[in-house]
Amino acid sequence: MTDDSLKTVDFRIDGMTCGACVSRVEKKLRKVEGVAEASVNLATERAQVSLDTRQNDVSALFEAVENAGYAPQAEEIEFRVDGMTCGACVSRVEKKLSRVDGVIEATVNLTTERARVRYLAGATDRETLFACVEKAGYTPVALDEPAAAEPSDEPSEAERLKKDLWVAAAFTIPLFIVAMGHMLPGVGSAMDAVLPAKAWKIVELVLATPVQFYAGWRFYTQGWAELKHAAPGMNSLVMIGSNAAYFYSLIALLAPGIFPAGSAHTYFDAAGMIVTLILLGRYLEALARGRTSQAVQGLMKLQSKTARVKRDGDWQEVDVGEVTVDDMVAVRPGERVPVDGTVIAGHSYVDESMISGEPVPVEKNAEAEVVGGTVNGNGTLEIRATSVGGDTVLAQIIRMVEDAQAEKPAIQAVADKIAGVFVPIVMVVSAATFAGWLVFGPSPALALAFVAAVSVLLIACPCAMGLATPTAIMVGTGRGAALGVLFRRGTAIEQLSHVDTVVLDKTGTLTEGAPALTDLETVDAFERDEVLRLVAAVEATSEHPVGQAIVTAAHDEGLSLDDAEQFAAHTGYGVEARVAGRHVQVGASRYMDSLGIDRDRFAERAEQMAASAKTPLYAAIDGQLAALIAVADPARAEAADMVATLHDMGLEVAMLTGDTPATAHAIADELGIDRVVAGVLPDAKAEEIKRLQGDDQAVAFVGDGINDAPALTQADVGMAVGSGTDIAIEAGDVVLMRADLAGVVNAIALSRQTMRTIRMNFIWAYGYNVLLIPLAAGVLHPLTGWLLNPAVAAGAMSISSIFVLTNSLRLKRFEPAMAPAAASTTSHASGRSGHNPPGSMADAA
Repeated sequence: MTDDSLKTVDFRIDGMTCGACVSRVEKKLRKVEGVAEASVNLATERAQVSLDTRQNDVSALFEAVENAGYAPQAEEIEFRVDGMTCGACVSRVEKKLSRVDGVIEATVNLTTERARVRYLAGATDRETLFACVEKAGYTPVALDEPAAAEPSDEPSEAERLKKDLWVAAAFTIPLFIVAMGHMLPGVGSAMDAVLPAKAWKIVELVLATPVQFYAGWRFYTQGWAELKHAAPGMNSLVMIGSNAAYFYSLIALLAPGIFPAGSAHTYFDAAGMIVTLILLGRYLEALARGRTSQAVQGLMKLQSKTARVKRDGDWQEVDVGEVTVDDMVAVRPGERVPVDGTVIAGHSYVDESMISGEPVPVEKNAEAEVVGGTVNGNGTLEIRATSVGGDTVLAQIIRMVEDAQAEKPAIQAVADKIAGVFVPIVMVVSAATFAGWLVFGPSPALALAFVAAVSVLLIACPCAMGLATPTAIMVGTGRGAALGVLFRRGTAIEQLSHVDTVVLDKTGTLTEGAPALTDLETVDAFERDEVLRLVAAVEATSEHPVGQAIVTAAHDEGLSLDDAEQFAAHTGYGVEARVAGRHVQVGASRYMDSLGIDRDRFAERAEQMAASAKTPLYAAIDGQLAALIAVADPARAEAADMVATLHDMGLEVAMLTGDTPATAHAIADELGIDRVVAGVLPDAKAEEIKRLQGDDQAVAFVGDGINDAPALTQADVGMAVGSGTDIAIEAGDVVLMRADLAGVVNAIALSRQTMRTIRMNFIWAYGYNVLLIPLAAGVLHPLTGWLLNPAVAAGAMSISSIFVLTNSLRLKRFEPAMAPAAASTTSHASGRSGHNPPGSMADAA
């Protein structure tokens, strides 16, 4: 082992609490191949490992720590990479970055043109990573630089391509007319009467030259950079192909005698058409890429640029980035709320459709919460900032969408590796095609060999392979955000599309999460409203959730409540008080029995209620049985439809709950759930998920993200039900922004549609090359005498990329598989209500 190969790796580990933790981590680290020594310090929470980098890398150490149950800590940087054009570029940049000492993981996205690198602080830094990218032949740009963060006067890539395309088209169109004119009956002879044939070839040369060396100069700069780094890509193929056509034609024009008989043809039109068609494809590609990122761009437009803040007693207009927590902020009519906050003064209605999906503006008074990015109505609000900058709800949404778009699913990682070796293989195939035609081809063999070899080069560019996944992921995650479905990881889309079992938590997920009055049946001598009014008055003094459900029902029905007197609570039995001169007693069956009140008339009905997961209570007024009352945590209005839709999608549905089996089965029977696991403590839910996975099932778990974090983490895909402002749920891979179970169905449907789109993209990209490379090489020529023109090959290559992009953009039209709940549902997490129409963030995304 050499000194150069043995490196000391130092990193922090979170989660260790005792010496046993230290021992466990050290044991795991020492088992990693290539580790010579490992020591862990509990006080500093750091590990020092001597690692032979020839045998393993830092990622293996991190994996070992994670397998031990702890969290190794690393730095993360994201930056833009300019100059990438195809999957081969992505593969090259990733490979170079991954080889830097201290880099744990490097992923590069062609569509966003960004690299994300996890690395050990102290082992490497941004300058080293940037230098690595530059050595690979590309330009790294920090996202915090003004050119990257703010609009500048510099033209965008699409604008530069458009300019070059106009120049190329201005010369290529007349070039094409001149070249094709000689092939048209009567036109060729007329042209020869004006100028001799060689003069027309010189005209073609004059027209092709600015296309080749001005409009197509980008292919020289980028192509030479690729070749210089021994990593040919799209630009190399275009440069070689167009130059071959141009210089072959130039030599054939100036020195035709050096060519075999019949081979001194000119292809100036092909050279010009190659550059022009590739530029056209690149320009359309740039426009389509811009459309794939519209979701994040739209969300960013919801962020306010400035805010009116009270400073030194005066209201001042400041940049929103200068607002701090507890600042007093004024929001005038029609303005967007600049930051998250609490209303201190004022009254207004705020459009919160971007968060809740509810189209009706929400009334805001003192103590109400407001969310940055929502739109104030006609009133003026004064709020105290509670979350600013990256901590606001909107910033979290944007970050989740960006993170999901940047992450690379396994299917794309494989594609990028293929693309990394594809171009060199194509160059070898092109050379073999040239040699084969030259040796075995009919006369004029040289001309035929040249045409076939150039066509192979141009038609086989791996652009479509590199775009197949990231474009679909970007559009899919953007459409998900519009529907209130946030994919926190891009890989979650792939994993969610493969699940075959959906497990749901009961309380607060399948049910409303709070007791509600479901039944109130009175005896003949009592009126329903009067009984509810009296019972609610008694329960208003109690703090029991069941009692509060009765009070809420009375308020919802507009009943006025008198004050209760002589209130007494009998633990385990019930409560009693005097209300408006009447003696009211409310409680369980044993309370009525202890009072000697006959309840036989309701006995059978009470049993039915209990079997239906309801809690039966009795009310007695002035010593007489007055009513049977039932309180339950009702299933969400949309729960049964969700389960039925999941069944239609071929999924098994299970429920996990800590409730008794009787209650759990009652809810399951009501909703049509296949499997019930009841009596499970919160910390044992993860084990139940693990058991299901042991049956070779891919499991998605849906919970509220509070006491369900272990189960959300254990599942193949954790789906956390957020509500309104409560979306920052770290345990879930997918966050449903709205308290509407339609989001579960739509997340799965969207993931399946996205993966179908990706597969279709790959079928096209790979099938295209598999079929057209032999065609370009001339396999049909012996049978048909037909050989693909290089200009046509260039156009076909551009069409391949454009097809992939437009196919991905179809995801913008994805329609929800299940409509949101028609009736408002109450969020157990935030206490807010509102149903969520599809596309409520459509203006933003």
